[in-house]
Amino acid sequence: MGQGVPHTVWEKGVVRVFAVVRFGKAARFFAAALALVLLLTGAGAAFGAFAAESGVTLPVVMYHSVVESGDLGQYVISTAELESDFRWLSEHGYTAVLSEDLIAYADRGVPLPEKPVLLTFDDGYVNNYLYAYPLAQKYGMKFVLSMIGKWADYYTEHPDENPAYAEATWAHLREMQESGTVEIGNHSFDMHSTNGARFGTKRKAGESAESYALALTEDLTRFQEEALVQLGRAPVLFAYPFGAVSEGEPEIVRRLGFRVTLSCEEKLSEIRRDPSSLYDLGRFLRVSGVSSEVFFARILKGE
Repeated sequence: MGQGVPHTVWEKGVVRVFAVVRFGKAARFFAAALALVLLLTGAGAAFGAFAAESGVTLPVVMYHSVVESGDLGQYVISTAELESDFRWLSEHGYTAVLSEDLIAYADRGVPLPEKPVLLTFDDGYVNNYLYAYPLAQKYGMKFVLSMIGKWADYYTEHPDENPAYAEATWAHLREMQESGTVEIGNHSFDMHSTNGARFGTKRKAGESAESYALALTEDLTRFQEEALVQLGRAPVLFAYPFGAVSEGEPEIVRRLGFRVTLSCEEKLSEIRRDPSSLYDLGRFLRVSGVSSEVFFARILKGE
C-alpha cells in the first residue's frame, strides 16, 4: 500500500484534517483540485503551508573569537574573514534568522525566509561586541551569542575590552540584544571547562543521576535567572559546551524550558513543523584560512 496525503476541507476558514487519500491518480487529482480551489478562494498561503510540511534545510555556522590582527586558527578568525562571510551571504540571498523565527515556524507555520541561515558565536568574547556586532549591522545580519555566565559577571565587575582575551559584560549583551541584531543564548553559567572531572556539562564519572541532574539544573538556572534580571528575558537557546552531551541531559535541558539547542556536529539540519526539530541542530565550525566561497560551498553540501 502507498503512503497517504492529508485530505482537507474548509470549516469556518480553517483547514481541518479529517481523512487520508492514497497516493496515485486519485491523490494527484485531489491535489490539483485542492490547489485550484485554494487559488480561486485566495487561500494560496494555506496551500503553501501544506507544501512546506517537508521542512526547511538550515545551515548553521559556529564562530568563536574575531580579531583584527594576531594569531588566527581553528577558533579565531580575522575581521576581514568575518566581513567576507557576511558579504557572501548577503550577495547570495541568505537571511540570518534567530530562535524566535525558528520557533514561529515550528509552532505555527510562520514562513521562514527562502534561504535562511543561523549564525552563532560561542563563549561571549568582547571582540564579538567590538567587531562582529557592527559588521552584522552593516550587512543586515543577525546572530546568536551564547555566553558563559560567570565571565559576564567577572567582566562586569572588572571592565576590560582587550579583544585578545576579555569577554562581554552584561551591559554589552544588553545593548546588542536591544538592537534586535543579537540574541543571547545560554552556554552554561560555570560548566564551560575541561580542567576538572567534568567535561563541559557532561556527567562526571561515578556521579549519580540525581546529583548530576541537580548540578546541571542549578547551573543552567543560575544563568537563566541572571539573564532575566540583567537582560529582561531568559534565553530560549542552549549551546552545549564543546558539544558534549550525557545520556539523559537533553531531557533535562528541555524540561528547563529551552526551545533550541546547538550541537557541535557538522551536519545540515531540517527544520519542520515540529518543535522537536529545533533540538540538536548541527553546526559548521568556521576556521581561519579558508575563503568564504570555499567554506560555504562545503557546508551547503553538508560536508
